[in-house]
Amino acid sequence: MSCYLGSKLARSCTVVIVSYHTGEILLHSVQSAIQQNGVSSVVLVDNGNSSDTQCAIDLLAAQNQTLMVIRGQGNVGFARGCNMGVVHANTAYVLLLNPDCILHPNVVVRVFSVFEENSSAAMATVLVKNPDGSEQDECHRNLMTPWSCLVDLFKLQWLTFNYINLKQFNIKKTQRFSRVSTVQCISGAFMMIPTNTYNKLGGMDEDYFLHVEDIDLCMRIAKSGRDILYVPDTFVTHIKSTSRVSPFIIEWYKSISAIKYFRKHFRTKHAYPILLIINVTIFIRLAARIFPIILYWINKRLLSGIR
Repeated sequence: MSCYLGSKLARSCTVVIVSYHTGEILLHSVQSAIQQNGVSSVVLVDNGNSSDTQCAIDLLAAQNQTLMVIRGQGNVGFARGCNMGVVHANTAYVLLLNPDCILHPNVVVRVFSVFEENSSAAMATVLVKNPDGSEQDECHRNLMTPWSCLVDLFKLQWLTFNYINLKQFNIKKTQRFSRVSTVQCISGAFMMIPTNTYNKLGGMDEDYFLHVEDIDLCMRIAKSGRDILYVPDTFVTHIKSTSRVSPFIIEWYKSISAIKYFRKHFRTKHAYPILLIINVTIFIRLAARIFPIILYWINKRLLSGIR
């Protein structure tokens, strides 16, 4: 990163946003990125959006030279979309930002200062809030392992003994930070990383179409011996469930991606039995959630149509 820090681009960032039928919030997300201090360019990878949304984005791009829109590739998934966007980054840092995430003032420059104070850091995130101001569960968490996955899937957190550390995947309710801290894993809603670090890691693993690619990146950073930082004194707002994509499709990709992740990072002959249990449990969980998810989605679409 020294070549970047010694240049005029030392405090510059490219924001990469990958969008697929995100809805009206996409425009607000892009605008919040354009208005950020420290942001030199914004790259929107449009995997598919409504004609009204595309027109609004094109108008915004015509008014702001910092905004680049990549379109025409079809829905290539989130991981590949991120990599396509980072190719156009000529800045010291890249910020992977969800398309339904709103940046609040001076978030980017605050993270710049954190990187400058922590030379071993490979990536950083900030406090990710719900619209009501509460902290999102995925803001910071433990790395996903077969053990932590079993604890979460079977709700084993209460089986804690002095000689057994039942670490679960999501830790928001049990661990809070008031200062910049090292964490194991962060959400893909906001990931800032030095551009050369991203490239050395090979970017996002495109074997994941949607979900878990952020956890995979955190795992690879952990294996490299670098730190991931959580900055709780600045924040973004993440508006979930804005996409018009069926939630069942999203749950399907979550399940498939989780299985790929475990196969990639934990496949050994000794781990086979526990991975088999996890795989079966993941699909049982998916099957149990199919009808409630579909009914909720249909009801939501009907209510929005009535309004």
